[in-house]
Amino acid sequence: MSAPEIPALIHSLEARYYTDPAIFADEMAGLLARTWQFAGHESQVRNPGDYFAFEIAGESLFCIRGRDGELRTFYNVCQHRAHQMVEGSGTTRVVVCPYHAWTYELSGELRAGPNINSVPGFDRKKICLTSVRTESFHGFIFVNLDDNAAPMDEWYPGVREELGEYVPNIAELEPLEWVEIPEKCNWKVSVENYSECYHCSINHPTFATGVIRPETYDIQPMSTGFVLRHTTECQDLSKMTYPIDTTVPHGGEYRSFFLWPMFSFQVYPGNVLNTYHWRAHDVDSCTVWRGWYTPGGEDSEVIRRLAIQDRATTVEEDIRLVESVARGLKSRGYRPGPLVLDPACGLNSEHSIQKLQQWMREAVDG
Repeated sequence: MSAPEIPALIHSLEARYYTDPAIFADEMAGLLARTWQFAGHESQVRNPGDYFAFEIAGESLFCIRGRDGELRTFYNVCQHRAHQMVEGSGTTRVVVCPYHAWTYELSGELRAGPNINSVPGFDRKKICLTSVRTESFHGFIFVNLDDNAAPMDEWYPGVREELGEYVPNIAELEPLEWVEIPEKCNWKVSVENYSECYHCSINHPTFATGVIRPETYDIQPMSTGFVLRHTTECQDLSKMTYPIDTTVPHGGEYRSFFLWPMFSFQVYPGNVLNTYHWRAHDVDSCTVWRGWYTPGGEDSEVIRRLAIQDRATTVEEDIRLVESVARGLKSRGYRPGPLVLDPACGLNSEHSIQKLQQWMREAVDG
């Protein structure tokens, strides 16, 4: 009788995927320009003329609410001589370029400009700001620079419905607080760290003993699409670091949906919604924003304390980890080791990293 065949070990990505500036440039022009990226929340553009500017994949963009109630996103550049249109956030009746006062409707069409009527053949109806694909996902605004990209529900099938079940009041939620976290590492190092809990018991004692029950933790790719789903039960109520009601549906559970490549909806026990979104700056640095939400954005002592606890514990602990990895990836002594792929899955398995690194490799190598 022959011995059972042992599957080949699967190794982590080579360091160049994280340290090579040419690979980062390819990601900015390719992956990050052809995937759904978080822009902001609908509460930032509640009324006609409300707008905010932001940056995706090296492009300056702005989102604005039209008089017809529609959300639109445009490249932040005038079609005349390329001056940027807006900065920050605000409210306006029309969008006016600061350079030569070319004026655009909230829907993007050119309305007027100094002396343009004296130009033979000038047809302002043919001039419009360049639009960007925009979707609202439970009030969270996402954009995609690829005009032909599939809708978000095809990228992340089932997430909209499941998230609504775990956060029944999600339509009422607005940002209470944003926590900005600069990290000196490649964005993929930070995303990988978020996408496994193999390190949690060792490095996140507060999270592992006062929020979740580690022995029930698992992270798996959903059956279709580009989603990693985190699941676990809450810690024993006597150990929880904040009060929760376990009598409501899913009140005693933790669930997180990482939407490749740079966003995660995270539902803490008690149906508390928080989010992560990443922005890549260069090959060696990124920023993570942690969002906390309440109905109408109203102040909440519980959520404020939870945000402070999270920033002082899990966030600080992760900064040290990812920045150490970033330094280690530049060592000539690094040889990518095999991933820990336990057939039983669970907390101490890296099936999520296997899938994540597959997506990373495909984005770079085609």
